[in-house]
Amino acid sequence: MNHNQVSDFNSFNRGWLVALAIVASFLSTAQAEDLSGDWSVELESGLPAWMRVVEEDGQSLVYMRLYIGPTGPYKAEQVDGRLKFEIRRNPKKKNGQASVTRVDVGLNDGKLDGVLDRQLADGTSQRDAFTGKRVPPMPESAPELSKVRFGHPISLFNGKDISGWRTYESDKTNGWSVIDGMLVNSTTKTDFSPTGSYANLRTEAEFEDFWLHIEFLVEEARNSGIYLRGMYEAQVVDRDSRMQGIQGVGAIFGAIAPSVNAGNPGGQWQTYDLTLVDRHVTVVLNGVKVIDNQPIDGPTAGAIYTNAAAPGPIYLQGDHTTVSYRDIYLAPVVSKQ
Repeated sequence: MNHNQVSDFNSFNRGWLVALAIVASFLSTAQAEDLSGDWSVELESGLPAWMRVVEEDGQSLVYMRLYIGPTGPYKAEQVDGRLKFEIRRNPKKKNGQASVTRVDVGLNDGKLDGVLDRQLADGTSQRDAFTGKRVPPMPESAPELSKVRFGHPISLFNGKDISGWRTYESDKTNGWSVIDGMLVNSTTKTDFSPTGSYANLRTEAEFEDFWLHIEFLVEEARNSGIYLRGMYEAQVVDRDSRMQGIQGVGAIFGAIAPSVNAGNPGGQWQTYDLTLVDRHVTVVLNGVKVIDNQPIDGPTAGAIYTNAAAPGPIYLQGDHTTVSYRDIYLAPVVSKQ
């Protein structure tokens, strides 16, 4: 092989190497792009979770909520078509250390395939494999509520017992009972910490889109919540709670703030009329419309269902403080035209 032949051969090889690198880069990018969008995540442990992948300026960003945790975003590194990132929790006061969850996620034969590797503050670790279902994109426009037809209202609470309802966590204390025609959750908890030893309550039945009427009573500085389809929390606190705005009464907790605080003082009954259609919510609190047909961008903290395309229960927080409910009616959507 002469000098010219060697030169031509090297040029040929370099050309192939460049081409292969381009193809490999394209395939890797394509796999990462396949992850873009929202995912309802199913953890092996059974914990509810949700994930969103977006691309911004060539950087993969992942939003991921593990039950009540923060959502991010987290910067992800792309390795062999998979995304790797870390979720860091706040340092624990007792030792000043943060817990870290390392996440590795990709597609396997078109299906979501991932694992959480939790490095806990005490030095131990936990692995939790997961799969998931892609959630369809949010509808491009808000529904025309004037065209929506609702069925006959269904009573979800008979005022006598809790038939039609069950606790969500079998290992927690059941504080729910019926007292004088009210659905009452009695707990010893008085603070606003996100979880507790008492059980939450859900309907046996599951629903798609609907209008829900429900009345509630909380004392001053007390807290509960009403989850629509087990996914979107309408906040339950009194008017003067330390939780205000996007965390206050009339809010879809952490997602949409009410236009005004139309709440009543602690110890007085309050009324919610909640309409959920095409992932858009309208909230009427004590006769005042405080949220008007606004999109809910993903499950709120504490959601037990995370697939926005699937039906879910009405879910009441019982792991917070004492609360009473009554007059619970739901009218399902039967037509949107």
